[in-house]
Amino acid sequence: MWSRAISCLLGCAALGAAVTADPASPLVWEPAVEVASGRAERGPWRQSESRFDYVDDPAVAVDAQGGVAIAWVDQARKAVLFQHFAPDGKARLDQPVDVSRRPETFSWLPRISIAPDGQVAIAWQEIVFSGGSHGGEILVASSRDGGRTFSHPANLSNSKAGDGKGRIDSERWHNGSLDIAAGPDGAVYVAWTEYEGALWISRRAGGGGSFSRPVRIAGSTAAPARGPSLAVGPGGVLHVAWTVGEDEGADIHLATSTDGGASFGRAQRVAPSRTYSDAPKLAVDPAGMLHLVYAESAGGPFDRFHIRHTRSSDAGQSFEPSRDISAPLPAGSAGAGFPALGIDSQGRLYVTWELYGQVRQPPRGLALSVSMDGGRRFTTPSVVPGSIDAAGGFNGSGQGLLMKKLAVNGAGAVAIANSSFRPGSHSRVWLMRGRLPP
Repeated sequence: MWSRAISCLLGCAALGAAVTADPASPLVWEPAVEVASGRAERGPWRQSESRFDYVDDPAVAVDAQGGVAIAWVDQARKAVLFQHFAPDGKARLDQPVDVSRRPETFSWLPRISIAPDGQVAIAWQEIVFSGGSHGGEILVASSRDGGRTFSHPANLSNSKAGDGKGRIDSERWHNGSLDIAAGPDGAVYVAWTEYEGALWISRRAGGGGSFSRPVRIAGSTAAPARGPSLAVGPGGVLHVAWTVGEDEGADIHLATSTDGGASFGRAQRVAPSRTYSDAPKLAVDPAGMLHLVYAESAGGPFDRFHIRHTRSSDAGQSFEPSRDISAPLPAGSAGAGFPALGIDSQGRLYVTWELYGQVRQPPRGLALSVSMDGGRRFTTPSVVPGSIDAAGGFNGSGQGLLMKKLAVNGAGAVAIANSSFRPGSHSRVWLMRGRLPP
């Protein structure tokens, strides 16, 4: 069942004021690559028998050579699909690969990681109803041959708890409440939350093998964890950030593991305030500085948001005061939300976020800001060229905007994915690639 909040967004007929692409973007962009297109049909929710026919939910990763791995969902096939594009934008695979291979149930909101040895791992939310109040399991599959073949999906959660749901309150939530990250030793970590509130993590050692039994980090029925983000720092130190539901003054929380995810220290609040903080994203720069971006609203989870950044020089023990990096908003936009964060080997930060033409309508297009000095200063936000669907569709995802549309490799190759949906007209997934000028 969809959350009431998501259903409202999808039912809005008006798309709001269009945002105009800004030529002042600090990056040089390659021509956009069309990844997938389809119909735009979304019938009444009838669990696995629902009539859905659209493409959505892109996630990206960039390999060391600048190739882009992208996963998305074809709802008509109930499948997570994968494609790998060369640095010149040409598809490396003749046909997209079906990663999930479970046409009997819906697959939603994948995440991708690429380990230093090139191994690709994809995690996603599979809408399996196994007896609990909500359907959802967390599945993962891996590839050692560049995505040509994937292992049989493994169920990491194996529970009745509605895994992958990031609850706001008892009637509203976002799906896609999960993340994946690879460490420098090739270890792979997957974190997720459940409707009932718990935040879990599972780990697979470098070199392969099975994932560990999940470890519970935080969360409760009264304070459900939501929207986890993972980052691996020097020495394999693992950080996880999240926000909480059932609280209109929610703060971002952070916990750290120094033993590869086997245990975590006591969680702390980052930049506590009376405002509502949501959708955190973490990354560690080459000097070991831990960076955090998140969305903040003074009026609770359904009001106008802006994007904030803060950083920690002591592995998350303390943080600098946070600040708004989304102002001034590009012309024609009224709000910002659901940021993404990437860092290259020179410590330059890239932050994107969803752009809202009107606060209570779906977003259209993505904004970008870059810091050339490790987070001290950021460029004036600009619209990512080509990120707005020219045919009038609003941004995906139809199941919630807890996504990971941005990836950056060490050399500064940037990949941004977006999807769009216009009811009764079309849906599409596309890829934008850029880099800072020399």
